Amino acid sequence: MFALNFYSELYDDLLTNNRKTATIRLGDKSDKYKDGMVVWITVGPRFGRRQKLFSAILDRVDVKQIKDLSPRDIERENPELRSHDDVIGLLSRVYGEFITPAHLVTVIYFSRVDE
Repeated sequence: MFALNFYSELYDDLLTNNRKTATIRLGDKSDKYKDGMVVWITVGPRFGRRQKLFSAILDRVDVKQIKDLSPRDIERENPELRSHDDVIGLLSRVYGEFITPAHLVTVIYFSRVDE
């Protein structure tokens, strides 16, 4: 079983209220995540205890440059983000790297599975 983990508990509310239905990850993750996979959505620190929020199906996995992200891609990552610069700022904080609009990202779209 694979998981999509979110480090910040701030995402807990967005995820449980279906306001976050995609995640943007730095780099090409298409070898790991595939359309139609069922994964756990979890929240918790890296190398620490995590909480499973729900299972989800991966609807679509797209690899593109940050500059090619659509407004919908950005909104589905976080409804409070509005621009490519907002995404660059978020990814820079998460990954601790210098990020540019030319960096490749993987956009993973998911839908909650009610059990």
